[in-house]
Amino acid sequence: MTYKPGDRDDFDRLYRACYPRLLRILFAVTGDSASAEDCVQEAFVRAFAAWPRFRPEKPAEAWIHQIAINTAISYRRRARLRGIGEVMRRLGRPGAGADPAETATRSDLIEALAALPPRVAADFVLRYHHGYNNREIARFDGVSERTVGARLAQAREELARRLGPAWRGEVPTSTTHSVVIPREPTGLGDA
Repeated sequence: MTYKPGDRDDFDRLYRACYPRLLRILFAVTGDSASAEDCVQEAFVRAFAAWPRFRPEKPAEAWIHQIAINTAISYRRRARLRGIGEVMRRLGRPGAGADPAETATRSDLIEALAALPPRVAADFVLRYHHGYNNREIARFDGVSERTVGARLAQAREELARRLGPAWRGEVPTSTTHSVVIPREPTGLGDA
């Protein structure tokens, strides 16, 4: 799709086309649906402010994807700092423990994805949840296909390590009930 910079109708089209996908990607990056929604909304606010200056050398979808990933990275950094401050304030007191409601809504896979570096988690979700190939992901991220292949291998290795032998590489996708991820790292063969 082509979008005209500064055109409100085109921005509305971009919003409707990208919001659900970005929400799922940022859920994997942040590990929390409310945080993901906040990040996606903040990304679209930033994008709307910059929309008149958008240059269509890169697809608008890739442009908003980059803004959203950067927003999620900033969110995780701020959350980590808040967490460190909280630990320092509570130093010496026992922790409250996990909230059972939160534990019930978070899967092991989402927790493992949220522990990955944000760009690695985002590429993993784009590849295995949304079905993009490495070339498309590389174009979105502005990196080489080799970098995407390395990120995917890193994600597979870390997920296998975190989720253990019981994990069969099954991930829910946006179009099918599940997709099975190859257990062995295949590097550039993902293209």
